[in-house]
Amino acid sequence: MCASERMRACERASESTRGGRERRGAAGQQGEPKRGSTRERGSSREGGRMRALRRDDGSILPLVLLGAFLGLTLIIVAIGATSLYLERKRLLSLADGAALAGAEAFDLAAVGPGGDWRAPNLDSGDVLVAVEDHLAVVPHRLEGLELVQAGTPDGRSARVVLAAEWRPPVVGAVLPEALRLEVTTTARSVLVAP
Repeated sequence: MCASERMRACERASESTRGGRERRGAAGQQGEPKRGSTRERGSSREGGRMRALRRDDGSILPLVLLGAFLGLTLIIVAIGATSLYLERKRLLSLADGAALAGAEAFDLAAVGPGGDWRAPNLDSGDVLVAVEDHLAVVPHRLEGLELVQAGTPDGRSARVVLAAEWRPPVVGAVLPEALRLEVTTTARSVLVAP
């Protein structure tokens, strides 16, 4: 039964109830019912039900669909943000290891009692070779890994800049198709006297 059929059935029931009351009143009942009597309250209840039925013609389906859409969107964004965070952490970890390998790319024979043995001098070419060797050996699952820069800015520390491409696990209208990540890390080796 649809809502309009229910309303019509309720209106017919209400009319038949009212008609019976009017006939009883005409048949010799004494006067009007007192205000607030059971008969009057009963009829106001029926009228209230009718008004409620007339107002209850909407549907909850649009609200459910909107809630489901917003919930799924929130879940997709949370999954994408978590994936992006983890991918950046992997890239940063790889860059840290590469910078440490570059910071240890000094010649041990050059470090001696005649020079400053606490901070060995680095060469940008040696740092680059050490970083490339490290990246070739270490396994990773980063897509589009690129060594942007590797060298020494001051002769004492090694700086490495790596870039990779991140793709969200769920592609949709709320997340980009791909995003380029770039991290920079610096490492320094300090020798300690025995």
